[in-house]
Amino acid sequence: MKIAVMTDSTAYLTPEQREAFDIHMIPLQVVFDDATYEEEVDISTAEFYEKIKQQKSLPKTSQPVVGKVIEKLEELSKTYDAVISIHLSSGISGTYQSMVAADDMVEGIDVYAYDSELSCMPQAYYAMEAAQMAKQGASVEAILERLDEMKQTMIAYFMVDDLSNLQRGGRLNGAQALIGSLLQVKPVLHFEDKVIVPFEKIRTKKKALSRIKSLFAEQAASGDKMRACFIHANRPEEAEALRAEMQAEYPNSEIDVSYFGPVIGTHLGEGAIGLTWYKV
Repeated sequence: MKIAVMTDSTAYLTPEQREAFDIHMIPLQVVFDDATYEEEVDISTAEFYEKIKQQKSLPKTSQPVVGKVIEKLEELSKTYDAVISIHLSSGISGTYQSMVAADDMVEGIDVYAYDSELSCMPQAYYAMEAAQMAKQGASVEAILERLDEMKQTMIAYFMVDDLSNLQRGGRLNGAQALIGSLLQVKPVLHFEDKVIVPFEKIRTKKKALSRIKSLFAEQAASGDKMRACFIHANRPEEAEALRAEMQAEYPNSEIDVSYFGPVIGTHLGEGAIGLTWYKV
């Protein structure tokens, strides 16, 4: 059986990574007052953060257009027997459910939708692992079993400069956001049961980052090899400095840098920083 691997644009894999791993991508959309853009296709992350500074209102986001999903699956059906499609958490987007439904819309290819229950680089890690296994001839069942195994240790913590974007976008309870803003705290957030919730309330960005790094340290203390990634919203130099510092401290682990692109950046806001990791 020939297996394709697909993910959506919120994995924020670079074009080079997608090509190297032969990963297919379907884009989500970011909707400004004047136009709708497919992220990673019509608008780059740098262009997005520049454009959002000129806007009075927050853009909206939407899942992939169904017609384009079907078109992509029909294209894949000419070469592949099955596709494993890995998506951002079903608790914050309908993309995963749309892909589940797509299995009945296209003949000639079996669609296996996988809910990452997170987004961004964790989602990308699943996609890269699946693609590598598919190249080596692994079965769908073996690949999905491995992704479930990764999920046991896959975790992400992040902090935002301003909670209002998450609240306005419906990704965080309004009362939680209001209290956080009034107290000027920098809460550490994480995914729980597929949705974004506060993990701990912390007063400053420096202390929030320190707390996130300490959570990684607790896991890394076991001596197990970890794969980790600092994810940033238009803060590349800060993320790279954090990566270099942690890589020197944990030479047994592999530390990457990635970014929050337009769709996720809309909800987290510029300046957000996250750290994700799993046991290799």
